[in-house]
Amino acid sequence: MKAVIRFLLTTAMLMPLGMPASAKERRATPAQAVAMVKKAVAAIRKDGREKAYAAITNKRGGFVRGDLYITVWGLDGVVRAHGANANMVGKNLGDLRDIDGKLFIQERFQLASAKGKFWQEYKYTHPQTGKIEPKRMYCESLQDTVVCGGVYKDPA
Repeated sequence: MKAVIRFLLTTAMLMPLGMPASAKERRATPAQAVAMVKKAVAAIRKDGREKAYAAITNKRGGFVRGDLYITVWGLDGVVRAHGANANMVGKNLGDLRDIDGKLFIQERFQLASAKGKFWQEYKYTHPQTGKIEPKRMYCESLQDTVVCGGVYKDPA
């Protein structure tokens, strides 16, 4: 029991050292989102889907940085990889709506078909704060998938 308490106290003391000083500092930038998506697209092309999707879904696979993470969506609505929530992989979430009722995944597929590379806006739960916040997602079409990474905008 003493070992558990010591571990918890040590962890609690070290946490602030690895955390940013403010919420604004831990937020990813649009340039970082674009770079991360391009890195993911390159990995999928180079390493193949299976290996790249596993790396994207693994929080230590190089595709998660603070509140920035990669998602890969099949145009059939099925999540192929998800850096923030591995439980979403394999699920058909094509009818997902944001808090305002926006069918943002369906919109994403329409934008992918029309543009190939694009920014999309909707509201989503911030992985670090747990609050629903405005989000901008940069996406690139890749064959029958859409590879995306997003940034959270400071709530007004």
